[in-house]
Amino acid sequence: MDFDKIYFLGIGGIGMSALARFFLHEGKKVAGYDRTPSDLTAALSNEGAEITYEDRVETIPACYRDAQTTLVVYTPAIPADCAQKNFFLQQGFTLTKRSQMLGVMARGKYLMAVSGTHGKTTTSTLAAWLNREAGGGGSAFLGGISKNFGSNLVLGSGNRLVVEADEFDRSFLQLYPDVAVVTAADADHLDIYGTHAAVKEAFAQFIDQIRPGGALILKTGVEVAVRNTQIRVWRYSYDTPCDFYARQIRVGEDGCYTFDLVCPDRVIADCRLGVPGWVNVENSVAAVAMLWVAGFDEAKLREALASFKGVRRRFDFHVNTPQRIYMDDYAHHPNELAAAITSVKQMFPGRRLTVIFQPHLYTRTRDFYREFAASLSLADEVMLLPIYPAREEPIAGVNSEMLLPLITVPAQLVQKEALLETLKKKQPSLLVTFGAGDIDRFCDRIAALECAD
Repeated sequence: MDFDKIYFLGIGGIGMSALARFFLHEGKKVAGYDRTPSDLTAALSNEGAEITYEDRVETIPACYRDAQTTLVVYTPAIPADCAQKNFFLQQGFTLTKRSQMLGVMARGKYLMAVSGTHGKTTTSTLAAWLNREAGGGGSAFLGGISKNFGSNLVLGSGNRLVVEADEFDRSFLQLYPDVAVVTAADADHLDIYGTHAAVKEAFAQFIDQIRPGGALILKTGVEVAVRNTQIRVWRYSYDTPCDFYARQIRVGEDGCYTFDLVCPDRVIADCRLGVPGWVNVENSVAAVAMLWVAGFDEAKLREALASFKGVRRRFDFHVNTPQRIYMDDYAHHPNELAAAITSVKQMFPGRRLTVIFQPHLYTRTRDFYREFAASLSLADEVMLLPIYPAREEPIAGVNSEMLLPLITVPAQLVQKEALLETLKKKQPSLLVTFGAGDIDRFCDRIAALECAD
């Protein structure tokens, strides 16, 4: 790369921050803009990045205003009226999307790409950990903070590269994998795609781009066109017999599962996964399938599954005592919510489950409010926070209250400023917070409240 300085618009995003970390590691000068400070931006600042939180041209450090020496990387979530982005465009800077940059960096690698409208972060993080422990190494760009690696960026020896292939803005069409997983192709991001059919067509195009001789690991039941005749297609599931699945599934008192993992040529008996939830068993089947295609050490793989610590904000325990359990999870799509809620209820049968949900995006709430209500009704009690807007402006008539008449269990709207006091009065014994917005900023305070007894 000819540029010695990289400026990131949206540097605090999970995918952007991984790229920023990579370039810092490579000795480049890194700076960027984001709307709000976070743990990710604080970590980047400590590692040497210059970060501003004001969208003004004047806040761009002077040394990053030279189009000859600075490359600008941006996320599609950056709005069209972003002052800094428009300055860079007007001044003739080279601008590239995060997905394009990731595609360039993947060239020459054995690319292991995990796609899907949900489940991809845990599956890709598992694949990265299995590569490190049982597959001879490799690197990864992840969509969450791995608890094993303590980062969303993995730098390792070997030619394997695991990436989370994001369907938002069709970003994954910049990738040409050797082996790819498709976990789901549900209707989502309809503000981008318009229709569910367009979503499924984008996944079909992604499958078209798997390299000749490569492999597709496709979840059983996912209906997406497979037109690529130069690849091998394998199916996986939680417990439905197919190419890869789990059998003899047992759940322990800690919510973690032991199972036999069936592969086309062998059965790996008595695997224990180090994180709870049946949905994570399904994710582990997909990750192992990727390793099976690429090659692995079976004994080390069993150990790696047991030592997997998970991803922050994915079935993330903050309190786990006989009296109180509090977990936090990133689920923000109706199908994700349903899978997570049923997993929690299976892990802790007989307990009354209280769910706090922060809807993410006005468009997603508008498009799926009935489905959200149905999924939330699987819990025993629901508290709704106002919608987290992210990149969007409000839409008239779209709000969290839309869900309340359709939720069939006790439910109420709670403002953020009243959340802790409401919880203090209820004292739920089993609590999960869900959402992709800023609900995670309450986790420590909720945990302290839950431990107060």
